[in-house]
Amino acid sequence: MKKLYCLIFTASFLFAAHAQKYRADSLALLLRKESVDSNIVNYKWLLADAISLYNTDSAMLLAQEAYSEAYKIEYLEGQSRSLGIMANVFIKLGNYPQALDFYLRKLKIDEKRNYPRNLASVNLNLAIVYVYQEQYQNALTYYYVADSLIRVYNLQDIKYHIALNLGDVYDRLNQSDSAFMYFNRSLGLALALKEKDLIGASMVGLGHSYFKLGSTSLSKIYYKEALIILEAVADDDLICEAALGLAKLYEQVGMPDSAQYFANFSLHLAIKDGFQSRQLDAVKFLTTHFNKMNVTDSAYRYLQLAQVLKDSISSKERIRHSQILSSNENIRQLEMVESKKKAAEERSKQLQLLFIGMFIPGLFLITLFLSRININAKVIKSAGILSLLILFEYLTILLHPRVVEIAHHKPIFELLIFVCIAALLLPAHHKIEHWLISKLTSQGKNRHGIIQPKIVKLNIKKPS
Repeated sequence: MKKLYCLIFTASFLFAAHAQKYRADSLALLLRKESVDSNIVNYKWLLADAISLYNTDSAMLLAQEAYSEAYKIEYLEGQSRSLGIMANVFIKLGNYPQALDFYLRKLKIDEKRNYPRNLASVNLNLAIVYVYQEQYQNALTYYYVADSLIRVYNLQDIKYHIALNLGDVYDRLNQSDSAFMYFNRSLGLALALKEKDLIGASMVGLGHSYFKLGSTSLSKIYYKEALIILEAVADDDLICEAALGLAKLYEQVGMPDSAQYFANFSLHLAIKDGFQSRQLDAVKFLTTHFNKMNVTDSAYRYLQLAQVLKDSISSKERIRHSQILSSNENIRQLEMVESKKKAAEERSKQLQLLFIGMFIPGLFLITLFLSRININAKVIKSAGILSLLILFEYLTILLHPRVVEIAHHKPIFELLIFVCIAALLLPAHHKIEHWLISKLTSQGKNRHGIIQPKIVKLNIKKPS
């Protein structure tokens, strides 16, 4: 079973490339007219998704821009979706380690937001990347997390996908009892949805499970029923798989002519559609089949064809590897640009804090100077209050990152910590303010020549 359902929170994979081009043009027009930052981010990742079918380089650049802008305005939804698009592009390129990295970054964001639908989807996608890398036990770990979220939160729209994908991974592990259970569950869900392509996919899975469990009669029923349904929805990829499944079944039950017929049917359809991996599967089967039949010329002919296909696939693998290296370098360059931007922003922030730190004692010195010249006491008082307010706000700014780190980004804990800090700072603020203003204004009055009246005690004797 090779049909994996990957959920990227976009609908674009349902359309052909020409439809995506039309959609991309519409999104580009909307993007040019948009002025709201969050909407610009949304249009960019949507546009990246739309062009990813036919222009992966531009899609990656757009998604990276969307992520950077979303990060700048602290727009988590935009960050999450942009990372999902980048991961999807890397899956198309076959760069699974990089796709895994972006999905894990997306997972961290979605865990903070605690959206069950998003969390289930990203765990499902992580599992699929591990399946592509043939790390099936790792895949099961993430599949089960996704399955748990789907069941707890009753996420109807992805119940089918998790069931089919779990059936697929158990089928790859040759754990046919478990594979049968999940394929059977997926079929029930597909029948309820009345989606023919989903019904056909589940039936192919059940055909595989019954065959491995030794029930060839039931396997044949499901394979043939799947072929009828899949031909109606023109899913040639799964038709190739079901036909080859029937070929293996007929060979096992001693019907070589039927086995040869369905293997050739799978091969010719795969050639027509350019499915090289499907061609290779069919050719390998036919090579073995004719060897068993002692038809050496046919076996040799298919063996040669298998070698040609392997060379072609190997050549494509080398091209894909080159694309992976190129995409990794593009990402490295983008990350360097992003690092420079962040470093510039950090330097700007540090300079601002340094300026404020220098401004506060400067303002206090100005206040002291004003207290010694002939100026209205209200101005001195206002300057003193302002310097203290800036000082305490500056302390709050400095403490904020530390408080956020201690509170682990939990708003309730941040609030409690800041309340405690305020409880300490406010009384200190009032006492220092009262003392400073009293000191400054009294100095000002003395400097301005305002003589405080002196109380003289008179010794008046009472008349005797």
